[in-house]
Amino acid sequence: MNYETTIRADAADGVTTDYTGARSIAAPRIPRWLIVGGIGLFGLLLAIGIYFALAGGEPVAVGDDNSQAPVVTVITPGKTTVAGVIEAPGTLAARRPMPVGAVGEGGQVVRVTVDAGDWVRQGEVLAVIDRSVQVQQAEAQAAQIEVARADANLAQANLDRALQLVERGFVSKADVDRLTATRDAAAARVKVAEAQLRELRARNNRLNVVAPASGYVLQRNVEPGQTVGPGNGALFTIASGGEMEMLAQLSEDQLAGLSVGTPATVIPTGSDKQFSGQIWQLAPVIDQATRQGTARIALPFAPALRPGGFATARINSGSFTATVLPESAVLADDEGSFVYVVGEDNKAVRRPVKTGAVTKQGIAITEGLSGTEQVVLRAGGFLNPGETINPQRQKK
Repeated sequence: MNYETTIRADAADGVTTDYTGARSIAAPRIPRWLIVGGIGLFGLLLAIGIYFALAGGEPVAVGDDNSQAPVVTVITPGKTTVAGVIEAPGTLAARRPMPVGAVGEGGQVVRVTVDAGDWVRQGEVLAVIDRSVQVQQAEAQAAQIEVARADANLAQANLDRALQLVERGFVSKADVDRLTATRDAAAARVKVAEAQLRELRARNNRLNVVAPASGYVLQRNVEPGQTVGPGNGALFTIASGGEMEMLAQLSEDQLAGLSVGTPATVIPTGSDKQFSGQIWQLAPVIDQATRQGTARIALPFAPALRPGGFATARINSGSFTATVLPESAVLADDEGSFVYVVGEDNKAVRRPVKTGAVTKQGIAITEGLSGTEQVVLRAGGFLNPGETINPQRQKK
């Protein structure tokens, strides 16, 4: 029996040889990595096609600036009627302060009748100064008047007797003239003595420190036992009529827009109470150092209005039309206040502005905007002039 055995061996060059010596050519093999790569590329292209088919858009061109532009919220503010209110700091004071001192010769104070915070009437005695010596001088002068009157009476009697004797020829005309002159001199001495007494009494009355007008005592700078005189300065300070005022410090521009009679509200520091008043005087000069002037606001008396304290005044300056922006839209640096607006090709444009009154709605812009611009509402501090932005209107 015959058997045929065939042995195949793979050659490196793709040619096989059997045992019998017959040669045949095998089919080439495809690398695995090529197959996997082709499948992945096909899937990527398929995913891209599905994305644009569902989005319905077109691919963004490479190099488009808006593709990386920051999104910012913008508003078109327009114009708003604003009730002008000027807030100004200042100090409280008596509208008509009256310093009261010793106007007489002075002396030792024996009694003080009022204290700070009291109300006084015109002519009321505030302090009494010792006058024991002055009283004795006045009594002595009163006695001198009696002496002068006695001399005047005697001179008059002598003259009367001489006139009776003239008709009989016992007294000459010259004697009558002499006696008449004596009588007149004695009468004059009476008047001098009386005037001197009145002077002494007036001086004694001036030893009392009295109120020159009715008002509210702000300060008391004297105590019993103290020696006072004309050179001691003010012993008391009185607010005439109790009227108060606030000295509000304002800029030149603010003063130019105000007038006497403008209403104002004053709020003392540390208090939530409000006091109504009105401007009664505007400073005629401007301080050269601070470039500010003073508006004097008249106020009625109130215990909470303490002269020397600080306060804030809110002065009505009339209504005006302006663009009003939220505080977040207004920026400031060394060059002043500014905002960012949307320019051509969505570029951020820096726009210098001048701010006005601060209201509940925001900051009034008096110069720099027409109200039709698209103003960056927030994040302006992170932008640079000329930077491309993606503006989005604020949702209402």
